[in-house]
Amino acid sequence: LLFSDLVGSTALYERVGDARAFAIVEEHFRLMGGAVSAHGGAILKTMGDAVMASFPSAADAAAAAVDMIARHDAAHPDGELGVKIGVHAGPCLAVRANERLDFFGTTVNMAARLQAQAAASEIVVTEDVADEPAVAALLEDVPRSGFTAALKGIESEQRLLRFDLRDRATSARP
Repeated sequence: LLFSDLVGSTALYERVGDARAFAIVEEHFRLMGGAVSAHGGAILKTMGDAVMASFPSAADAAAAAVDMIARHDAAHPDGELGVKIGVHAGPCLAVRANERLDFFGTTVNMAARLQAQAAASEIVVTEDVADEPAVAALLEDVPRSGFTAALKGIESEQRLLRFDLRDRATSARP
């Protein structure tokens, strides 16, 4: 699962007005949707300016995350807006609600909490996800830093990795 959030959107609404900001957020969703589908994923839902997407594998989600940051940063080189992403893998409950598929459980909660640990142009994952061979290969040249964090609602502290794509986001797009 992947969660993304648009950084700077609250200030955007005040700076350019609601109608223009909403149009920019809708364009953001088109960019994010393109990256998600290009890597075999599906957007499950949007919440405000955030995206929740599912993928067949953690590697597909990580590849989409790199692509999402590249697409966003190419479209917004001024840095006033950013996108931050959390990726996590594991079992979850799939439920059909209001004619839409939705996911629930610890894996979903963890992915959302990881996104909250990221800054603009960063991807945060657990060590387990980062250690998956395909994910490790994909992110091997990306600057990273390890850290431990207490995540809201998660009992034990988690060992996490932050991948910083700020310097390479515009060149990382396939």
